[in-house]
Amino acid sequence: MSSQGKQYEYLDHTADIKFQAYGKTREEVFENAALAMFNVIIDTKKISGDTAREIFLKSPDLESLLVDWLSELLYLFEVDEIVFREFRVDNIREENGEYSITAQALGEKYDLKSLPFETEIKAVTYNQLEITKTADGWKAQVVVDI
Repeated sequence: MSSQGKQYEYLDHTADIKFQAYGKTREEVFENAALAMFNVIIDTKKISGDTAREIFLKSPDLESLLVDWLSELLYLFEVDEIVFREFRVDNIREENGEYSITAQALGEKYDLKSLPFETEIKAVTYNQLEITKTADGWKAQVVVDI
């Protein structure tokens, strides 16, 4: 992790929600970006991890892979009604000009009565999107449309 040991932090944005996620590896920064996004929706500490989803995605570049990863998790929340609390990215590979991610997301079936959500996220955007290698590892900046 980097930026004084933080997993992520929220930044000021006029209309949407912007955050930066940190990690020692690309895999860790993707995990922490997912955690930051789900903590916008709900307090992830209140969620059990009894439901798992395997995720495999391919994208033309690392930035698109991050957007696709977060968008897939948001899709699973909206369609399968699963809220996630933990993310395990096994690997991110670059091969033949494409990036791929193999990961697992752990959470539980969403129940509005016991788990009221805080903020609805409409979409993950490319606005101000950045993924950079830093002296401490990796940093990703993401803006989500609310």
